[in-house]
Amino acid sequence: MAFAAETSPAMERTTRQHAAIRAVLAEAGRPLSPAEVLDAARRHVAALGLATVYRNLRALVDEGAIAVVSLPGEAPRYEAAAHGHHHHFRCDVCQRVFDVHRCPGDLARFAPPGFRVERHEITLYGRCSECATAKKPARAAASRARAARGRPMRARPR
Repeated sequence: MAFAAETSPAMERTTRQHAAIRAVLAEAGRPLSPAEVLDAARRHVAALGLATVYRNLRALVDEGAIAVVSLPGEAPRYEAAAHGHHHHFRCDVCQRVFDVHRCPGDLARFAPPGFRVERHEITLYGRCSECATAKKPARAAASRARAARGRPMRARPR
């Protein structure tokens, strides 16, 4: 009985952290980087750390609750697994990734003769609606991108 009492607070904290991370990914509506998950989940559990986010992301992937979104040359992002077949749009300015729920359909006609297409992934690149209409997108987007990667902002020279 003493063992259960000793482990209960840690289990409760882990459960709150796990639930917060799961909720953030379910509500995001787009793939998130671990740093974005951390930032959003800290609104629910202030003492959350990046190592805990990575541990929980791995557990959620193993459970099948979330999926890994891999874009060429980039760190993985994570999204709810219940989306079904869809594609992605990556903003060149802020580096955020968004879901695209349209698909051109069967792409077998683009494969070389004799090849069989079994699946496809399409990533569109450009500017998201926020960055496309921003007056000074580069500065705001650069700081948002640094924050998403977990890097501190640099002081501007005077």
